[in-house]
Amino acid sequence: MEREGSSPPGERPASDLGQALSQILHRLTGPESRRGSARNAALQDLSALLEAAGCDRLFAGSDTPLGGAPGTLGEVTAALEKHAAPRKEEEGGADGCSAVAEKAAAVGLLFTKLLRRVESAKESPGCLAWKRGLRHLAGPIYVFAITHSLQQPWTRPGSREVAREVLALLLRVTECGSVAGFLHGEHEGEKGRFAEIMGLLQPDLNKESWKNNPATKHVFSWTLQQVTRPWLNQHLERILPPSLLISDDYQIENKVLGVHCLHHIVLNVPAADLLQYNRAQVLYHALFNHLYTPEHHLIQAVLLCLLDLFPVLEKGLHWKGGAARPTTHCDEVLQLILTHMEPEHRILLRRTYARNLPAFVKRLGILTVRHWKRLERVILGYLEVYDGPEEEARLKILETLKLLMQYTWPRVSCRLVVLLKALLKLICDVARDSSLSPEPVKGALLEEATDCLLLLDRCSQGQVKGLLAKIPQSCEDSKVVECVRKVQLVSEGAPYSGT
Repeated sequence: MEREGSSPPGERPASDLGQALSQILHRLTGPESRRGSARNAALQDLSALLEAAGCDRLFAGSDTPLGGAPGTLGEVTAALEKHAAPRKEEEGGADGCSAVAEKAAAVGLLFTKLLRRVESAKESPGCLAWKRGLRHLAGPIYVFAITHSLQQPWTRPGSREVAREVLALLLRVTECGSVAGFLHGEHEGEKGRFAEIMGLLQPDLNKESWKNNPATKHVFSWTLQQVTRPWLNQHLERILPPSLLISDDYQIENKVLGVHCLHHIVLNVPAADLLQYNRAQVLYHALFNHLYTPEHHLIQAVLLCLLDLFPVLEKGLHWKGGAARPTTHCDEVLQLILTHMEPEHRILLRRTYARNLPAFVKRLGILTVRHWKRLERVILGYLEVYDGPEEEARLKILETLKLLMQYTWPRVSCRLVVLLKALLKLICDVARDSSLSPEPVKGALLEEATDCLLLLDRCSQGQVKGLLAKIPQSCEDSKVVECVRKVQLVSEGAPYSGT
């Protein structure tokens, strides 16, 4: 063993280095860490230590059970990440957030210095322990980098720049071309660090602690989004409970964040794994309950997730013929949506419901006939109400009506008069509209309404043409007459590009 006196100038023996790191760790985590002066002194000492210690000393002993100096350095790195993390009480205060950003910038500079030492060790032929030493450092440094590189209340331009530099340097040192490669492994058969990162986040992702650090949920969500098929399913037990926990919060922001996590899981985990242990049903009921919260961002996220979950839930359902087809989860959700749509007066919610209605009709196909009466009431009600300059709700309702007539055409002829009146009223209202709606939007509404009239005519064996015959002679509005003539021309066999 090398004697202290034989160490080159400016370098410490491994035992002294480990002791110095232990003292820094104590000052960062012990009772004295509450004093800002003690923490700042510890950061300065660590900076000096990193500059003075040779890479062979810094990573010596990394293959021992306790990890040697690199193991202690890993604990110091984790303590620094916790030191720079925002706290619950600092999330909303401007002064607290500025203080977090300042700490993050200081810690980021230390991590940059540390990673540069690792980079130097890689290039040094005499230092081969850097890779084993890096495994103690990579996880906490990654969590720090993501915490402070995202646009969040506790970050500032300076701290974000430092954090992004740390992340880029980490990827370079670990020889990863992207964050996704860092997490799931850059090459086939490589393990990746996703499980390690989830393990670091796990203590702050339980029911009692997940709100103590406001950054944890965002780091979890962002990290989760980076890992896709075929790597995600092996981590399902780690990622599903936190996603459900975040989505079950009372704050809308957290609900939406959790639903986005669940949606990513639905898209990237095989159906067989989701169906195992009834996980898909758990997901469905968690999402279904959110439909009772009248918040348009949440409803949009939930409906998109449900539409991708339906094929998983219905994978095992097979209609054997003879008896009536069983109702599905899609039927259940559409029934609730239509119940909420009828009395809804809030514009943003009306648009959200209308935006997703065509996808449900497509999903059910001819089985949409089960919901015909309620769909008709919603369609007629929404066509009467102006929806603002973009007219998103009415355009989507017209799209829904077209799909409904295509899938359930035998039912259409008995509702001919009701639907024809509603469409003609819409055409007249739009043609005479002097509101702020731009002309392209009015044109789109008239075109969609004309397409609906054409479909209505086909479903009723040409009855619409006869009912519209006298309008061109009695109506003075050129736009209305143009729409009617298009229907008559197409009914007579002339081509029309609108359908």
